[in-house]
Order: sequence, then C-alpha cells, then structure tokens
Amino acid sequence: MFYRKSIEQLLLEAGSSGEGHLRRSLTSFNLVALGIGAIIGAGLFSLTGIAAAENAGPAVTISFVLAAVACAFAGLCYAEFASMIPVAGSAYTYSYATMGEFTAWIIGWDLVLEYALGAATVSVSWSRYLLEFLHKYNIALPHQLAVSPWETVKLGDGTIIEGGFINLPAIFIVMLLSLVLMRGTKESATMNNVLVIVKVAVVLVFIALGWSHINPANYEPYIPANTGKFENFGWTGISTGAAVVFFAFIGFDAVSTAAQEAKNPKKGMPIGILGSLVVCTILYVLFAHVMTGLVNYKDFAGDAKPAATAFAQTGYSFLQDGLIIAILAGYTSVILVMLMGQSRVFYTMSKDGLLPSFFSSVHKKFATPWKTNVFFMFFVSIFAGFVPVSDLGHMVSIGTLFAFVLVCIGVLVMRRKLPHAVRPFRTPFVPVVPILGILVCVYLMYSLPFESWIRLFIWMALGIAIYFAYGRKNSKVREVIDEKIAE
Repeated sequence: MFYRKSIEQLLLEAGSSGEGHLRRSLTSFNLVALGIGAIIGAGLFSLTGIAAAENAGPAVTISFVLAAVACAFAGLCYAEFASMIPVAGSAYTYSYATMGEFTAWIIGWDLVLEYALGAATVSVSWSRYLLEFLHKYNIALPHQLAVSPWETVKLGDGTIIEGGFINLPAIFIVMLLSLVLMRGTKESATMNNVLVIVKVAVVLVFIALGWSHINPANYEPYIPANTGKFENFGWTGISTGAAVVFFAFIGFDAVSTAAQEAKNPKKGMPIGILGSLVVCTILYVLFAHVMTGLVNYKDFAGDAKPAATAFAQTGYSFLQDGLIIAILAGYTSVILVMLMGQSRVFYTMSKDGLLPSFFSSVHKKFATPWKTNVFFMFFVSIFAGFVPVSDLGHMVSIGTLFAFVLVCIGVLVMRRKLPHAVRPFRTPFVPVVPILGILVCVYLMYSLPFESWIRLFIWMALGIAIYFAYGRKNSKVREVIDEKIAE
C-alpha cells in the first residue's frame, strides 16, 4: 500500500505529449486567472453573510485573515510541489511521490469531496441569485423545480420559498459548463479570463460605492460576546467562521491540477498559486468589511445572497441588476474551475490504474478527458439538485483542510527523503512553515460542526472500500514494482 512513484517517472509523464495526453496551453496569466476564478465565488458572495450572522459578527474580516494564513502556509507547500512535479492531479500526485499509493488514494478520494461538492455548492448559490434576479421582473419559476427538498429561500422583498422537489437551475449550469469543458482547455480558460475580469470589477465597484455608506454602528460590538456555544461568536466563533469561509480559498489548490497543461509550469505554478491567493485575500477582507458595515450582521441570518442585500443599502438601485448578473458570471467561473480540477484528478488516478481507464480517455480532437466530464456532470448534478448549500459548504471545507494537511506533511517527507532534488521554488523556513500549516488546518477542522466529521469518515470509508476492491488490484505502479521483484 506504500509503493511510491519516483520523481523521474512523474517528470517523464509531465513531458509526454500527443494523442492520449493533455495539451500544454495555459500561460502564467491563465493560471492566476484560474485561481482567482475558483477563489472568488460562493465563499465571498454567499458564505460571508452566514459566517457573520452565525459565527463571527463583523469580525468575519478576522476570520478571513485567519483562513488566509492557513492557506498561505499550505500555498507555499503547494508551490514547491507544483514547480517540482508539474503533473496533473494536485495533492494526489504529490502524496503518491512522498507517502505512497494508499495515502495518494485517500487524498484523491478526498479531492472528489472538495471539487465535486464545491461545484455543487456554488451552483446552488448561482441558482439563488438567478431566482432573485428573475423575481425582480415578476418571473417566477415553479418553486418545486427551483429549490431542493430541504431548503427555504428568502428573496430580497421578503418572499419565502419553501422546500421544493429539485433545483433545476443549479443542475442546468453544471451541465452547461461540463459541455464547455469537453470542448477544450484553452477555450475554457479564455471564457474564465473574461468572467474573472467581470467578477473582480464587481468586487471593486461594491467596495468603492459601499465604503461611503458604511454605518459605524453596525460594527458595534466588533467581536460579539460568545453565547456559550463554541461556534457562536467570541474568539471561538471567529475560528469557526474561518473554517466556514475557508471554502472561499480552495481555488488556489485548483491551479495545481492544471500543471500538466501549463506552458511553463516551473515558473507559472508558483505565480498562479501564490498570486491568486494574495489578490483574493486583500479583496475578501475589504469586501467583508464593507458588507458588514452596510447591514447589521444579524440581518444576514439564512441569507445566501448577502452581497445583494448589502448593496441595496447604498441607494444605487439602478446598479442592483448589474451586480447580480456579474455575480452570476463570477459563480460561473468558479463552477467551471471546480469541474475542471475534479476531472484532472480522476484523469490522473485512472492513468495510474487506480480507477477504470474510462476516466483517462482523452478526446482525439479536443484533448480533454471528456468521459470524466460526462461522469461528473451527472454526479455533481445530483448534489446540486437535492442538497442544502450550508451542508455542502461544510463538507467541502473539511475535505480541503484535510488535503492541505497532507500536502504540508508531504513537503517535510520529501525534504527528508530527497534533499538534493531540483526545486525551482522552495518553501521558505522549513520545517516551520509546513508544521504551522498542519497545526492551523487541523485547528480549523476541529472548529467545524461534528456532523462534518461524520460525513468525512463515511466518505473515506467508502473510498477505502473501493481502493481494496479495485484500485489495489489494478495499480500500474504496483504491477511494475512486483515485476521487478519477481525478476
């Protein structure tokens, strides 16, 4: 279970091209935009309000800073691996090279939780904003077909939509973007670049116009007193808020899944990972500060579209529709990158024999793992159509934090086992940075609701069963090593 892939083998795979392989078409700008495209989305436009109302109050800005610190530690470790092993697969590939096949499988299975459910979470928020936009023009979709069975949606004018049967708008956007991804990576990146420019412009406009309308009274108290429950306000509420909004930072991890499609990965991957993280952290803190200054944090309870609620207080009602349309565009780029990241992880796992060859089938014309895109089109649609957004967000956060812990451990292991390996980018202050990354991420995992842990254990148990039933028997690395031993 602990057979490892050698660095030489991984680099050989990274240099492969032609039919059956992914095409290198992404520049450093594309990679930074890819990261921003995945980072700025539901975590900012939806979960910020929930974290403020239920966990941190106006101090949700501190929650963002704490989450960013955890991401910075993990991001530095990711950057070293991504420049050293520029292969699709992200943390899965890094774990295979450092801690062996079984750990790699665990992290690969965990990334399914992160990316697939991340895409589902954002698609549900996308659906919420679409309903708000249509409602303003008296266009009402049948609520049975626009809301999942266990959700209640509150629109801007106070209209309440009780649980329906299925969330069809969320399913629609997942299917549409899956088809875009099948068409080609470069085409998808171009679309993402446009959406990212629109999205960043919206955030800047929100901050600029909202700043002069801030009511200082909404910041009193800045850190509400704890209610007696760990997660409700006070400093423990801030840490729980950080764990909740941590979902907003998972995008830089998605950059590493595209390493095999980067033109110059040794230079571009560190720039893409760390550049997108820095840009988004600054925007997040400013955005959260303005949002909680425009509206009292208590008013965001149960509100999955707090940006629209807050912007309504500025008096720029004529820009409200533009804001919602731009947020929809921003969400679209997040879903696109999440679906892309997931397909690349499964593609790599399939190439290693741990999953059926179906998942590594590359389209002859478009050079994309189109069958994997089809599979996740339906898999993600099930969660998008039926599961509440808050439950999805918690599952994604705990899965992401677990992945970050293993990457930080991987850097420590690799520095010990291969101290002289070529590292175009080196994580500074090792072992301090990886150890701090591990400690902060574990603390944030501890801050999440107990139900999130139960779901994580159930998900992992299912993954382990699949590994022993299929992956262990069909591993290509195991097959090669066993042959050498037999000789």
